[in-house]
Amino acid sequence: MSAILGTYKRRNIAFARGKGTYVYSTKGEKFLDFVSGIAVNSLGHCHPHLVKTIQAQSKKLWHVSNVFTIPEQERLAKRLTENTFADYVIFQNSGAEATEASIKVARKYFYEIGKPGRNRIITFSGAFHGRTLASLFAANNKEHTLGFGPKVEGFDQVPFGDHEALKKAITKKTAAIMIETIQGEGGIRVIPNYCLKGLRKLCDQHGILLILDEVQCGVGRTGKFFAFEWAGVEPDIVPIAKGIGGGFPVGACLVNKKVAVGMKPGTHGSTFGGNPLAMSIGNAVLDIILKKGFLENVQKVGKYFENHLNEIKDKYPDIIEEIRGIGLLRGIKLKVDTAKFLDHLFKNKMLGVKASDNVIRLLPPLTVTKKEIDQAIKIITKTCKEF
Repeated sequence: MSAILGTYKRRNIAFARGKGTYVYSTKGEKFLDFVSGIAVNSLGHCHPHLVKTIQAQSKKLWHVSNVFTIPEQERLAKRLTENTFADYVIFQNSGAEATEASIKVARKYFYEIGKPGRNRIITFSGAFHGRTLASLFAANNKEHTLGFGPKVEGFDQVPFGDHEALKKAITKKTAAIMIETIQGEGGIRVIPNYCLKGLRKLCDQHGILLILDEVQCGVGRTGKFFAFEWAGVEPDIVPIAKGIGGGFPVGACLVNKKVAVGMKPGTHGSTFGGNPLAMSIGNAVLDIILKKGFLENVQKVGKYFENHLNEIKDKYPDIIEEIRGIGLLRGIKLKVDTAKFLDHLFKNKMLGVKASDNVIRLLPPLTVTKKEIDQAIKIITKTCKEF
């Protein structure tokens, strides 16, 4: 019997090693990995540059504490601000922590400018913002919040896509609107560009902040550094994690100069966040993602993947209802049971992961090749034939 508390429903398989887009079980079985640790292994398994970086840094310094200047942290923050909307960065260890920091920044901003009563945040049904208490109740998914009461106050949820309900929810107490640019756990539901532009306009009209959660869809996943760039908007606050560490725990909250006004020494902190080892790996990830042509290739391969997935949908309309997503963040909405489909996919030596709305997520590393996409298409086609 395992001594690990049973908070996960796990497959009865363990992996011994990985290389690129493939993982190998302890029994020697080879799998095409289109989960990537749920969009975490952005450069695949054991990318040579990341391996070299972690080996070199591990011989120098792992951890010191944020009471000292950390050069690797300064460098990563500068590169993030030079390549995004942000003026400042707060480093964390996970997406949930980055979301929590985002909530704190939004509330502290209004407190600092003399409006402490503006502390409520509007969120949307189907959202997922993390597993801490505040992030759980921000998303307000009953399956996730059941038994964890009392409810954390300060959040007003509206139905996904209901523009009128959103407008009515804005009051004099509203501090921000928080939404995932693409809902991941919620079923790879993409916020249309016109809606993102509308959200920015609405926030500007009411003097409130726009928080775009890019923990899953950011850092190159859609073919641009941030998914919201496709809409040409600029948020005020953005939590990120997953892909920025390439498999190592790294999170961050990115903010513009306006909202940073309230975050002074002592208002936030993290023991491990921004440690030299994590920051070195984050910089190594950026070395690759910011290379000329890298994101353009993600766009091309992502479109190639989308076209072939749609061909399968047209061929098997009784199995597949819709293909969703952008770039290499893809969802297949099924007309059959997702768990059974994933079981068949697994039997055919490919890994996928479930999402809400009867969707399976396919999240290959950003380094995936067209040849590997072709292999995935063959396996998905074979799986459809088995139903």
